[in-house]
Amino acid sequence: MGQGTENVAEAVVLIPGLMCDARVFQYQINALSASRAVMIAPAVVGERIEEMASALLDALPQRMALAGVGLGGTVAIEILRRAPERVNRIALMGVDPQADTPAIAAERDLQIVRARSGRLDDVMAQVLPPDHLAPGPGRMEVQSLIRTMAQDLGAELFVRQTRAMQRRRDYQGELRRIKVPATVMGGAEDRAIPPKRQQFMADLIPKARLHMIEDAGRMPMVEQPQATLRALNAWLVQPLILG
Repeated sequence: MGQGTENVAEAVVLIPGLMCDARVFQYQINALSASRAVMIAPAVVGERIEEMASALLDALPQRMALAGVGLGGTVAIEILRRAPERVNRIALMGVDPQADTPAIAAERDLQIVRARSGRLDDVMAQVLPPDHLAPGPGRMEVQSLIRTMAQDLGAELFVRQTRAMQRRRDYQGELRRIKVPATVMGGAEDRAIPPKRQQFMADLIPKARLHMIEDAGRMPMVEQPQATLRALNAWLVQPLILG
């Protein structure tokens, strides 16, 4: 099945990452919603990826194009694992499919303690340091947006989402079993998940496409919104039958 009226009606579901909401996708929402239904599905329920996926499935369309960032991308993989018949295509942005190492898990414990002690701003500065974003005049604006969203969403959500990341399984095997059109996206200057790791992830997925967004780091949908939209549009017109 290629492009056609069915693709026009295909709903897009966007799952934001850690301590983010619809604001990180505002540019893409405005553009995509001119021709299709767009839904923001934040992962806010439970302390495990599986619980977040189960909670979202009850509210999601029966058929969808599913895109997730970071934590949201991990939840997207779990949704595809649980309900493959409902996912037409999947886009994964800045996702780490591997389970936490003991060192990373221990660091998350410290972040949880700090967040609960009223130091969420400090924790978010550690989670997204300046050098994880592309250099330039927009860097401070992106950091400000991240801090604002984190304060609005609150420390308890940070704790739940961090626990979910800390407890997540290794999803590399699930990536190898993906049978729908898939795109891996990331910022070319993302130091947390650099291009080589993005390429490795794309190589795991049969027939996946890789889009590296130039002049962007950890948050390409905010740093380079137009380029991210172009990558999403290219993903949305991929034929549903893989050649």
